[in-house]
Amino acid sequence: MADAPKEGKLTRFLDFAQLIDMASESVGGKVLFATDDFFAPAENLIKSDGPSFREHEYTEFGKWMDGWETRRRRTAGHDWCVIRLGIQGVIRGFDVDISYFSGNHAPRMSIQAANLEEDKLPEIPQRGTRMGAAATPEEFEAIAQASLSPMHPGHPDEKPVLLRATASICVFCQLKSDEWSYLVPMTELKPGNPASSHNYFLVNSPQRWTHVRLNIFPDGGIARLRVYGTGQKDWTAIDPKDPVDLVAIAFGGVCVGFSNAHFGHPNNMIGVGGPKSMADGWETARCLDRPPVLENDENGILQVQGCEWAVFRLAHPGVITQIEIDTKYFKGNSPDSCKIEGCILTTQEEEDMVKQKWTVPVHKWKPLLPVTKLSPNENQSFDSLTLELQDVITHARFTIIPDGGVSRLRLKGFPSSICLLRPRGDSRMRFSVKTGFKANL
Repeated sequence: MADAPKEGKLTRFLDFAQLIDMASESVGGKVLFATDDFFAPAENLIKSDGPSFREHEYTEFGKWMDGWETRRRRTAGHDWCVIRLGIQGVIRGFDVDISYFSGNHAPRMSIQAANLEEDKLPEIPQRGTRMGAAATPEEFEAIAQASLSPMHPGHPDEKPVLLRATASICVFCQLKSDEWSYLVPMTELKPGNPASSHNYFLVNSPQRWTHVRLNIFPDGGIARLRVYGTGQKDWTAIDPKDPVDLVAIAFGGVCVGFSNAHFGHPNNMIGVGGPKSMADGWETARCLDRPPVLENDENGILQVQGCEWAVFRLAHPGVITQIEIDTKYFKGNSPDSCKIEGCILTTQEEEDMVKQKWTVPVHKWKPLLPVTKLSPNENQSFDSLTLELQDVITHARFTIIPDGGVSRLRLKGFPSSICLLRPRGDSRMRFSVKTGFKANL
């Protein structure tokens, strides 16, 4: 078995790339500041789609590029930008993509992060449409004020750098964002295929992060920055009277196993906000073993053998009281029916189940929703079967019959502040789950 990659080092360890991109514009990520946007604006870094190339297209400033590209720096310092994460939480890894930037990619980069309180940040000027421009003195001043004291000290190998935006701007005092924690130290970027040049970095930091700073040394272009991780919610701040979506990806819910994701990953179902298109959901391939002629039972449920499934770890153990299943945009390819089950698993049990491809013993699964007919292109709500039983679960399995697509899954309920799990024939199985429970990936 190969050694696990070291934190902050270039790696081919891609498991974290199955998680949500916390910086993507699709989940609310936003560029707050960039030293320079001459050839292409920093907002391109957080586009949800992959980079593209237009061979013969030029702008008034130069070649059109789908990424962030700064001018060839002729002043002291280096270029950098600050991104507010759309989903705030634990970062598991980065993808620094330099696709199509052959001859113009940034040769080196580093990534810092901070946990800042949003309500204490000063107003930062709106960037607007950026090309052919550098940061103004007012923007430098605003971002210096916004860069509050970090939660943790910076990397000891990195030295603060005084920055100059253009020849007409005086050297500013050291920005406090220089002191943010280094999740990736200064590292050389390695180009690959011109159309696919990914640089992956593993992160094992358990802290919660709200902002990242991407430094490029000294200048150049980067196509995309993906910040993969899981959301983290302050469960002590919720209203105990209102049900909360316990599987939401923004709060820490995550798909930990699935049977098929041919057209869309199950994590899409627990994403932020409503679906944007059919691509923003979970969609499987058609089951090849479906019968030549289909029949229904007396309740109108399709009689087929096959099914597809996805298993989710809840953001917090709790009791599910209401279920929402949205098939919006899936007009001709929604499932016929579905069912939902829940169970309690320890971290070790989850790891074992992943290795066994989720062959969980039948007796562990508790029904939350029996086999239920679904309608195409419609949001449907159901009461959970555990409404009276008050069964606490940590994991949920969503099964669709026989195949198809679902845009959103919401499992609303109440987190358990203290959940004492009963031993199953062995006293060593007893453990406590308290508020703020977070199983490791």
